[in-house]
Amino acid sequence: MKKKPIILLFVFAVINMFGQTPAVSKTTSSNSKLPPSEMVTNKALKPLKKVKLYDQSILIYDYDGALFSYDLESESIAWTVKASDAPAEMCANKVTLQDGVVYVPFINGEIFAVDNETGGIFWKSRLGTIKDQIVLKDQTPIIKDGKLYITAQNQNQSSNLYALDLKDGSLSWSFKLDAAQNDMQPLFLNNKIFIASAVNFYSLDAKTGQILSQKTFEETITGKPVTDGENLFIASEKNSLYALSSDKLDVLWQFKFDENQNNVKERIVCKDKKIYFGTQGSQGSSVYAVDANTGTQQWKVDFKDDNIEYITEEVNNIWGYTRKKKLFQLDFNGETVFEAKLTTLPVSNFEFPADDNLLYYYCDAGLIQFDLTEKDENVYYMRTSLKDDVYSAYLKIIR
Repeated sequence: MKKKPIILLFVFAVINMFGQTPAVSKTTSSNSKLPPSEMVTNKALKPLKKVKLYDQSILIYDYDGALFSYDLESESIAWTVKASDAPAEMCANKVTLQDGVVYVPFINGEIFAVDNETGGIFWKSRLGTIKDQIVLKDQTPIIKDGKLYITAQNQNQSSNLYALDLKDGSLSWSFKLDAAQNDMQPLFLNNKIFIASAVNFYSLDAKTGQILSQKTFEETITGKPVTDGENLFIASEKNSLYALSSDKLDVLWQFKFDENQNNVKERIVCKDKKIYFGTQGSQGSSVYAVDANTGTQQWKVDFKDDNIEYITEEVNNIWGYTRKKKLFQLDFNGETVFEAKLTTLPVSNFEFPADDNLLYYYCDAGLIQFDLTEKDENVYYMRTSLKDDVYSAYLKIIR
């Protein structure tokens, strides 16, 4: 593994501490109906506006819970933001970039709207008052039509789906979910929000949060919902994949995969009327391709004595990595295009720069640039300390 020279720079981190001044809560009828432990407090620091993209940067949501902008040309940190009182040094969420604004959720329930150029903060919100538990986990802020949708857990032994006003982070509406701990990511489609909770799957009005439809299953739904723009696809905690109509949540078909495999969760994508998903199991795991219209299996690729940790779609190919450090690329026919044995274990998503022969990922040591031609791992940013109990990290190239 080659190491590029690392220049240690003293940088002024833009760290905004939410707890220094009391947050001002915008009074709404939705907020007043919640118990104090579940209310949303928000503080607008400056008017939200579109920001120019700092397109030589990559956002790194480090596994210690700090988000920073890393300049790929100067190899230096431009700015950093952190939560004020996180119960642990941990990144368990992802960020969303829209109009040059980075929306970042922290595990303690805080959400910041951040200028991608400077790290300046437009607004801060906090979901509930819990300070000793993880409130936001496995969440990607869903942003549509002036609202931010996100699921919080451990709010007074319950969980809630929140819709926040994108202008200032104030509460528009909330919906109490069935599961006491829910880390499911919602889905927006046709002015509706779809969310799973325990054995129930809901369709809500995106503007009001009112229930439009509800489907109850015999088993818990744990897969992230995806769509082909017409129907919805979700996986259960065991070995079922369901197709649902987006209007009434009718089951259109059910696909059963291997009984000794499960745990699809976020390892699912939909592209060109096909659903691609990765499973895990005690004896190995597989990537499946299923026809979105009929629910019939198109192909299956097995990874024996290994487990798939991550998959994504990029330019009509499925990319991923396994627990035993295998990087793989499959085409849409299930043929292996590329394989490599890594020396470092990724703990993040893949990001693909404009150069088709490169990809980035994060590992316990820092940011890795992988050369697909040379099959070589180059360290672009090295952490000064390593942790053993890494949950996850997240990368996003500014473009």
